[in-house]
Amino acid sequence: MTVQTSFSFAKPGRKPLGTVVVFAGNDLALGPQAKALGVGDLIARAAATASFKGKAMTTLDLLAPAGTDLDRLVVVGMGKPADLAEYDWLRLGGSVAGAVSRSKSVTVMMERPDGRKLAAGHIADFALGMRLRTYAYDKFKTGAKNDDNGKPSALAVTIASADSAAVRKAWERAEAIGEGVILARDLVNDPANVLGPVEFARKASELKKLGVAVEILTEANLKKLDMAALLGVAQGSPRPPRVAVMRWTGGKAKEPPVTLIGKGVVFDTGGISIKPGAGMEDMKGDMGGAAAVIGAMKAIAGRKAKAHVVGIIGLVENMPDGNAQRPGDIVTAKSGKTIEIINTDAEGRLVLCDLLTYAEQRFKPKLMVDLATLTGAILVALGHHHAGLFANDDALADALLAAGKETGERVWRMPLDPEYDKMIDSRFADMKNIGGRYAGSVTAAQFLQRFVEDTPWAHIDLAGTAMDSRQTEINQSWASGWGVRLLDRMVADKYEK
Repeated sequence: MTVQTSFSFAKPGRKPLGTVVVFAGNDLALGPQAKALGVGDLIARAAATASFKGKAMTTLDLLAPAGTDLDRLVVVGMGKPADLAEYDWLRLGGSVAGAVSRSKSVTVMMERPDGRKLAAGHIADFALGMRLRTYAYDKFKTGAKNDDNGKPSALAVTIASADSAAVRKAWERAEAIGEGVILARDLVNDPANVLGPVEFARKASELKKLGVAVEILTEANLKKLDMAALLGVAQGSPRPPRVAVMRWTGGKAKEPPVTLIGKGVVFDTGGISIKPGAGMEDMKGDMGGAAAVIGAMKAIAGRKAKAHVVGIIGLVENMPDGNAQRPGDIVTAKSGKTIEIINTDAEGRLVLCDLLTYAEQRFKPKLMVDLATLTGAILVALGHHHAGLFANDDALADALLAAGKETGERVWRMPLDPEYDKMIDSRFADMKNIGGRYAGSVTAAQFLQRFVEDTPWAHIDLAGTAMDSRQTEINQSWASGWGVRLLDRMVADKYEK
């Protein structure tokens, strides 16, 4: 059930009621706010009974604690606060949200058990973790948005912190990032009969409200632009393709933009090379790369980033019909290079290759990062814990690796070598769109690299992280919104002025 979570920020001092959250360290030490409640002995006795040691992310739940007016007291382990990395603060918030999921109002006494000052950014990250944990996709479940009394479910959270003004300002930034993640999750969760290329493009147009310039390229536009590789994927569907170009101009005048490119296959049957039926319903999520890009653009615009960022998403549906692309067909991409279609289920790279050429020619970008649920092979290699990273530039790769470490959206660098490149040479065209059984994610990246000229470029294969991925403290949904926080952090750390 979706919980509408709202936050307020106040200084300590008010007598808390309802559900109260306090933090304990490894030695069960409590901060000043928690001590002021006079519940130290109660916590110590309960902790001994429950073998609660204050380890980070663990909880101790006391209902109607004796000697207090509280409905509930939740003690959350913070372990050694100095050891908590940025992503751990989101995890901590998610853990708390999970522990208080049935409450209506919660006061969080936000402090370090060792008494040291807690950074406003860490508190905002904690709140973001709570917000992301309370997300659920239930728009098609009748009554799922209401509680047992038929009323809309809501959680009011008060964060009690000594520096509430600074926390409130930090939350404005974190909230913008959270809205981007939630948009990406909604898009990946949406069924394909609701979210086609045209509908997805309308979602991009809604970013105009945040000051993003949005241009929607229709099928006629794409034909004039010679995007035959992208159009070839779309020709089997009666739903016309779209390309959305989103521009945020928050940097210095005439500065070349950071360019983000997303694969947006709203449903992928595999085309004529049709997929097996089992699990095909998951292919509504084959637009996870485009979802990450539009979510990142919303986050970047929402927090008014001081950078020029362009987001480009290619929106198509890959269906088999009498007009669908066939194995053996040869298409001429926008770059002028020819591609032999060996397998119509290797379609995402055909969408991306035209977008890479378009982005490089039109925007002369500072760098390009493309994101795509591109191959099942990356799942075999990395599972659900990392996305695959391929790059022609070490500095760009390092920026993404660092951003992944900070945000918890981790990437693992994979090889790009001429030996793999030979696997996609074709007898009849400049290249073929698939390289055979082995190293599938690598040959897909090698294919894309052929459409990049001199621009620093990275490709992220997020097939294992964008959908049906592992559940975490901050996400219990099928769609994760993976990539939004990664891209936003990369821009913030390396490319804002």
